[in-house]
Amino acid sequence: MHLSQATRTLGLFLLVMLITGSIDSIRNLPATALFGPSLVFFFIFSAIVFLIPAGLVSAELSSTWTEQGGIYDWVRMAFGDKIAVVAIWLQWINTMAWYPTILSTIAGFLAYLIDPALADNKAYLVTVILIVFWGLTLLNFRGIRSSARFASICGVLGMILPMVLIIFLGFLWTAQGHHSELHFTLESMLPSFGHTNSWISLTAIMTSFLGMELATVYVRNVVNPQRTFPRALLISVCLILFTMMFGSLAIATVLPTSNIHLVAGVIEAFEAFFSEYHILWCMPILAVLLLVGSVGQMVNWMISPAQGLLRAAQHGYFPRFFAQENKHAVPARMLILQAVLVSLMCFAFLFMPSVNGSYWLLTALSTQLYMIMYLFMFLAALRLRYKFPFQPRAFKIPGGNIGMWIVAMLGVVGTIITLIVGFFPPDTIDVGGSVHYEVVFSLGIVMMIAPVFLLYLYKKFISQ
Repeated sequence: MHLSQATRTLGLFLLVMLITGSIDSIRNLPATALFGPSLVFFFIFSAIVFLIPAGLVSAELSSTWTEQGGIYDWVRMAFGDKIAVVAIWLQWINTMAWYPTILSTIAGFLAYLIDPALADNKAYLVTVILIVFWGLTLLNFRGIRSSARFASICGVLGMILPMVLIIFLGFLWTAQGHHSELHFTLESMLPSFGHTNSWISLTAIMTSFLGMELATVYVRNVVNPQRTFPRALLISVCLILFTMMFGSLAIATVLPTSNIHLVAGVIEAFEAFFSEYHILWCMPILAVLLLVGSVGQMVNWMISPAQGLLRAAQHGYFPRFFAQENKHAVPARMLILQAVLVSLMCFAFLFMPSVNGSYWLLTALSTQLYMIMYLFMFLAALRLRYKFPFQPRAFKIPGGNIGMWIVAMLGVVGTIITLIVGFFPPDTIDVGGSVHYEVVFSLGIVMMIAPVFLLYLYKKFISQ
């Protein structure tokens, strides 16, 4: 989630909260639960080749260059304006595919309160997505500051409490000897390295780790960053891995893989637990908490990506008409454009044979676009080490240039593997056949990246 400037002096505890709060999300659990025992391997693998490298690299970059543009400025200094425009566009446009997934989760929580069968109704999902997103867009016209406290409370009630509860119920279920859908063997926990489909879970797990760079931008405000940040990073990685891994395993314990619904999976898992322990009366309360938590997360995320394009607009790559701010310092016209694009994206639910298929398509599409941006970030960090060797760095990846090479290359390997496996859908999800999926998926990537060339033409036109 987007993080506001909380304090000028950050200690270990607050820094850990900032990092984990930007990544942890209960809505990602059903997608990772699909892969059963093997998700343990992939969570650890993903932390090594992505989560830790992304945290270390973005920490060094954000503590060295304090311009507001973030990824845009880092890539611009390393490779120039044109590549930077691609990077910032990818950071923004990936959210166009991400928004419908979290909005569909909100629709799923709301469906439980009305009629659970609606979670599989495409028309219902599209209607709720449009109403909620346009409503939150108008709310954000007043600025993120007016809703920040509300969003923070929503995060505690709707993310932390349910996450702790589902993990506790999973442990209790196993300890009491109830039937488990999981069967741990060495063969089931390790992927088949010669079978591409076994690596598809990497997409869902990488999605759970996106956003590390949003929190580490505050590393320059940390007391003794060379010591505090690595400790905070280690603690945060452990917390994220623990909550995401055991939360996913809790869902996979009570729900058969074929019955895990990506939109309503969290609700279904809680219902299975509560039914066994005869506390189904808690379900409406839980559904409200999850609904509130998801709405709070949406409020925090909506302005941040739009603000990123302001830097590109200042360099003439985007029409200033869209980047103009209202009296609350909000790029209102950019938010309107964003809402229009999200409205178009949500119709993907109508072009896939199942809601799960649509959810997976949008999740994979968002992850692919974000991963390309991270590829630029890892390469930019490596380039800037040599381009500005004497630049003061409040936090520096240990090991000198060799340490940077190791960390950056781990990140590059992780992103490339994710980009490759993203083109293969899971066998457990109906996507209308692999050929149909790959065509729609490839067209989606092309259509979302292609507008960058229009930005180049616009820049060239106004420069004449």
